[in-house]
Amino acid sequence: MKYRVVDAQMKLVEYYPNYATALAWYQDLDLCKQVDNRDSVYDLNVLKAMYRCLKQRGDLFYIKYKNRLCGDVCLQTNGEINIVVAKPFQNKHIGRRVIGEIIKLAKEKGMHELYAQIYSFNTQSQRMFESAGFKRVEEEKFVFIL
Repeated sequence: MKYRVVDAQMKLVEYYPNYATALAWYQDLDLCKQVDNRDSVYDLNVLKAMYRCLKQRGDLFYIKYKNRLCGDVCLQTNGEINIVVAKPFQNKHIGRRVIGEIIKLAKEKGMHELYAQIYSFNTQSQRMFESAGFKRVEEEKFVFIL
């Protein structure tokens, strides 16, 4: 299994089907609202479809923090970044550190621009992307020029 080392506490592990672990993250209604503006949690079929779609669109990883899977991140070929950090692991600067590694990956791939679509009510994610160097260019779009 391939992985990228973020730092001494964290790795990005190449996606593999691990639905039991991942589904638990998407059973949090607040998290589903933050990332997908959903008023319901994921079921197994929605989770599988999401991962299938993201895997086709780019590089998909689980986030492994202190030897525990705690989220996922995708760098799409069009430069879009999708990231989810499970609620118990939020506010530990995991997202910011992961985004730093994704920026390195994008540079390796010769990409010139990254972006994230973040709902206007998701101020936590907005702050995280801004702290990683992204600039707001539209109400819900944040861009990083490589």
